[in-house]
Amino acid sequence: MNIPLFPLGTVLFPGGMLPLRVFEPRYVDMTKACLRDNTPFGVCLIREGGEVGTPAAPHPVGCIARIEQWDVPHPNLFALITRGGERFRVLERNVNAAGLISAEIELLPPPEPCAVMDGACEEVLRLAIKRAGEMSVPGPLQLDDPLWVSYRLAEILPITAQERQALLEENDTAARLHSLRTHMLTHGIIEKVNKNK
Repeated sequence: MNIPLFPLGTVLFPGGMLPLRVFEPRYVDMTKACLRDNTPFGVCLIREGGEVGTPAAPHPVGCIARIEQWDVPHPNLFALITRGGERFRVLERNVNAAGLISAEIELLPPPEPCAVMDGACEEVLRLAIKRAGEMSVPGPLQLDDPLWVSYRLAEILPITAQERQALLEENDTAARLHSLRTHMLTHGIIEKVNKNK
């Protein structure tokens, strides 16, 4: 499978929502092609470089992005709402004359399921949604699904982009929840939640 890549300074998770303002000619052309052909593109965290200018070097594991809403507020400016799909690994990448990266990818297998929910992770996410409103997370709400909870917590916790990337690459849902719980314990988040109950 060959798709265009959009290296960014953020991590997209499966099921997550990512708003984008697209103005660079290479990505405007990419967006037009995706809308015309109803095809996705790939979002990868930047490993080296920047979002604008010379093509950045992306991390090899990213997430499929599908355009759900779009608008053109100005000529050659797209306002997009995208949703994360499957995770993928880059096998080979090429850069065209306009600086757009395309890549041959393989979809990663679905994460290993987790039979038992981590109560602390569920509680922190539930309270965050209660305070910020249900519109703060991509619906529908699935607070009884360990995989959904792990991805939504990974999106909202105050962690680095590199830590989010590691959580995206983790294929074991229970291990991802454990990493999130460890982070919340280290930073006193669970303690704060318990005090505010």
